[in-house]
Amino acid sequence: MSKLRAGVLGAGAFGRIHARKFSEDARVQFVGVFDPDHERAEQLADTHGAQSFASLDALLAEIDVLTIASPPSFHGTAALAALNAGKHVLVEKPLATDVATGAKLVELARTKKLTLACGHQERLVFDAMGLLSAPEQPTYIESVREGPWTGRSADVSVTLDLMVHDLDLALQLLNRKPANISATARSEKGKTADIIEARLAFNGAEAVFISSRVAAERKRTMRAVYPSGEVKLDFLTREFSNTTSFPLNAAFAETRIGSDPLGANVAQFIDAVLGVAPRPVVNGEEALAVLELALDVDRASGLPSLS
Repeated sequence: MSKLRAGVLGAGAFGRIHARKFSEDARVQFVGVFDPDHERAEQLADTHGAQSFASLDALLAEIDVLTIASPPSFHGTAALAALNAGKHVLVEKPLATDVATGAKLVELARTKKLTLACGHQERLVFDAMGLLSAPEQPTYIESVREGPWTGRSADVSVTLDLMVHDLDLALQLLNRKPANISATARSEKGKTADIIEARLAFNGAEAVFISSRVAAERKRTMRAVYPSGEVKLDFLTREFSNTTSFPLNAAFAETRIGSDPLGANVAQFIDAVLGVAPRPVVNGEEALAVLELALDVDRASGLPSLS
């Protein structure tokens, strides 16, 4: 069987990881990368014995699958170009920066029978724990996702940059949209939110999300309260406590998925393209739902989603 030819758009931190994951998969030939920063693209290509392309169109002409790891404001247009060219696409979060473009991506992938996946890989941590199959739904969720300023993804709000992970997890745990959203936010580096706190009222549940990209240190925690107890998780240390009766996997961080959720996300994307798996970890429809919710949170805060 011939190998899937893979490419990466973006030679930054996430682009480098995706390039490595493609290079390590025996089913894939990592063909190359396009990044407007030609020197950075050359360095990444040389690392894997691949090619640095002069444009996205030139890259698309040589590949079957594409990871989009560019700044978020380019996700939608790049994914549209790739799908129109008949390529399977894995987009780092968010799927796009507006609902109309996200919906076009979902429809285009459906009509062309192409795999469209998104990089909400924190969901795999919950999967490795066994939390996604818990017999109860939480009544309260509290998430904190903070870190120092890096300048990465500064073209969008911290909601689209960081909070989207926790919004996706909440939608998975509660399996419904919120009935009410309130939010307060502050910008320090531009006109979009750099710090935001959102309160979402679901029918029978409440969720509080706090995100900052100008914090003193990194923090990634979630607490989910259930009728029978609560689960606390630290995404950075992979430590968690569980007072419910759910048979969660205490050694989830030692599993293949729990130890490398991004790698597992890439692997299942390839599985879906090859027909080995019925779907990617996060499909276009689910990513679109998260995008819509994130944009609603920004609107509730009164600050724009795009810089």
